[in-house]
Amino acid sequence: MDLGSVIGLVLILGLLFGAMAMGVGIGAYIDIPSVLIVIGGSIGALLVAFKMEQMKNFVKIFMIAIKPPQENVPELIKKLVEYSTQARRDGILSLEAAANSETNEFLKKGLSMAVDGNEPDTIRDLLEIEMEQTSERHKGNAAIFGQWAGLAGAMGMIGTLIGLVAMLLNMSDPSAIGPSMAVALLTTMYGAMIGNIFGAPVANILNIRDADEVLVKTIILEGIMSIQAGDNPRTLEAKLLSFLPPNERVSQFE
Repeated sequence: MDLGSVIGLVLILGLLFGAMAMGVGIGAYIDIPSVLIVIGGSIGALLVAFKMEQMKNFVKIFMIAIKPPQENVPELIKKLVEYSTQARRDGILSLEAAANSETNEFLKKGLSMAVDGNEPDTIRDLLEIEMEQTSERHKGNAAIFGQWAGLAGAMGMIGTLIGLVAMLLNMSDPSAIGPSMAVALLTTMYGAMIGNIFGAPVANILNIRDADEVLVKTIILEGIMSIQAGDNPRTLEAKLLSFLPPNERVSQFE
């Protein structure tokens, strides 16, 4: 669980609803027509804008922002250095058992291709293709929430116009002005809330998650290539540690 994301969402919602409750009460901010226009309209527009396969994973994608897959990068580097040491000592074929039992699918695929004797260019090309395609899928998923932010705001403006038109058509009836103004103002508020609480922030953190995964896979790729080339484990470690911030670079040889 990403504590920062959870605390951020709880803080935003808590402060907003708390401020509403201390004013005229939360009930005054609930308007079903506004909900239908903003949430229903924006979700419907998303269904038009994206494939159904992507939209089926909407909740799953959102949960990645809250609870992302965790990878201990220093431990991963340590593992790659150990594989390198073993390959230098016993030959690369000795890594077959490690490859079969590896839980990281990307590392398992790379090790297996190295053990099978594939050419270095072939291994690099295949792994880079997988990295690029996975990253493209992740960016497409993040785009759903980025688009949602814009669509929710647009639907809010549409709701505002609907409310204003209804108000202007019923200026002779004072009792109709209040409900029409509520739709006009609350749709804008709902659109702004969705866009700035769930849309843009989630899209941003999903792009950060993608960058984190690309970093991990780049480390694995460079590790596999060095292992196959028979590089010195110390050299390999120095190369892989360069991907980390200086304060996180701890050598196992020291």
